[in-house]
Amino acid sequence: MAQTPEAVVFDIGNVLVQWDPRHLYRKIFAVEAEMEAFLAGICTMDWHMEHDRGVSFAENAALLKARHPDSAALIDLWGARYGEMAPDRVPGVAPLVEGLAAAGIPLYGLSNMPHGFLAELTARFPELGHLGTTVVSAELGVLKPDPAVYLALIERTGLRPEATLFIDDSAKNVEAARQLGFHTHHFAGAEGLRAALQAAGFAVPA
Repeated sequence: MAQTPEAVVFDIGNVLVQWDPRHLYRKIFAVEAEMEAFLAGICTMDWHMEHDRGVSFAENAALLKARHPDSAALIDLWGARYGEMAPDRVPGVAPLVEGLAAAGIPLYGLSNMPHGFLAELTARFPELGHLGTTVVSAELGVLKPDPAVYLALIERTGLRPEATLFIDDSAKNVEAARQLGFHTHHFAGAEGLRAALQAAGFAVPA
């Protein structure tokens, strides 16, 4: 019989806090199609993933500006105004985090994220302070869904996957956690998360 979860691990981007470069670049581009072309052809997600792997904004921007000098100012905005890509909480999730914390449930974080950004987010969204330990990919130089990221969390916290619920909005990341023995929830909104927490035996606010 499967063990009931006793702890919860949260992804952060698009689970606890909204993240999308469009939140920033819609302020810059007057035409949506031009913004989408820029994000698809210059500041791509493949390029951005190097930030999550630990490459600095300045180093990564320099490489890209050498290939796209006409877009240098737009590229530099990625690092200079990165916080604007995360404008607000994901609706409805903060009360669930607060409820779990109030009930004494151990909470943790596991996020693909650049260096230094967690401190900014925690200052803006205090519920992130309930995460007792958060492992950030940039510290490790490796990204979810690589098992090394999950194993680093286990090593630092002593978590037992069979007694832990892992929550992420990426199906690949969820599957990697499941393969390591975690209980998992593929996040698609606060109501689904509430139901998953209740099904796992956690008391959460209505």
